[in-house]
Amino acid sequence: MKYIETLKEGERIGDVYLCKQKQSLVTKNGKPYDSLVLQDKTGTLDAKIWDPNSAGIDDFNVMDYVEVVADITSFQGAMQANIKRVRKVTEGEYDPKDYLPTSEHDIENMYQEFVSYINVIKNPYFNKLLKSFFVEDIELIRHFKTHSAAKSVHHGFVGGLLEHSLSVTKLCDFYAKTYTVLNRDLLLTAAMLHDIGKVQELSAFPTNDYTDDGQLLGHIMIGAEEISFRIRSIEGFPQKLASELKHCILAHHGELEYGSPKKPALAEAVALNMADNMDAKMETIRELFRSAPSKDGWLGYNRLFESNFRKSTKYME
Repeated sequence: MKYIETLKEGERIGDVYLCKQKQSLVTKNGKPYDSLVLQDKTGTLDAKIWDPNSAGIDDFNVMDYVEVVADITSFQGAMQANIKRVRKVTEGEYDPKDYLPTSEHDIENMYQEFVSYINVIKNPYFNKLLKSFFVEDIELIRHFKTHSAAKSVHHGFVGGLLEHSLSVTKLCDFYAKTYTVLNRDLLLTAAMLHDIGKVQELSAFPTNDYTDDGQLLGHIMIGAEEISFRIRSIEGFPQKLASELKHCILAHHGELEYGSPKKPALAEAVALNMADNMDAKMETIRELFRSAPSKDGWLGYNRLFESNFRKSTKYME
């Protein structure tokens, strides 16, 4: 099949893609058309069916796998598919792995490295809490390994939540070894758990969209509640440690306007916020560079960074 990231203007395609979005709209002249977003593991593609009632346009819905025959055009600098024929395909006509964006790293290797950090946690209460999540809860582990860390922006792929959590933990471990003011056990525990609420905030692939609890509560609140629930099952868990850990979770976005119920009031909360922000932004840049149509030149204004971006000379070599 032709993956989306390889498509060029002027090509005609005849391949299977996942229909991620579908809207029935009307042009300015009152003519009905369908607007789609097609997806494979390399990205998404805007697509249009300008005559949805014509022969060769079969019925299908969002999240169906569809075979499309389409011409690739360019619209406002982005590739777009002008669909001529489309049909819903059945199981066995496609391999789901071709349609889900996936971490470039081996998921099982990442998970083994991630859980190895539990062994360095000396505090028995934090150690037991982490094991309750990442060693004993088989169902949560299954979701945690394959979940994304976001609907979009950064780490929005299979294994993204694990990859992001591991990176943040490694950064926090470096901080704890460098700055003696930090409580390593508290910081590493908070790093490993900081986004645990995303397992409930976002639905599993291929949907990867906000759940009702995700919309109403958000992952910070969900995570803090789940941590509180598990802490209550650990006999003798010190209240002060529980409050400090939950504060790190509640403050890890750093600012109230970024969704944190509290601003950081502990050194560990500051360090966690910086590690989380660093990894999210560097992954955003990596994804920006990867999706760039050329190896050099300015990439245009980026809303997250409020700046026009260009790859450095070393990166372009």
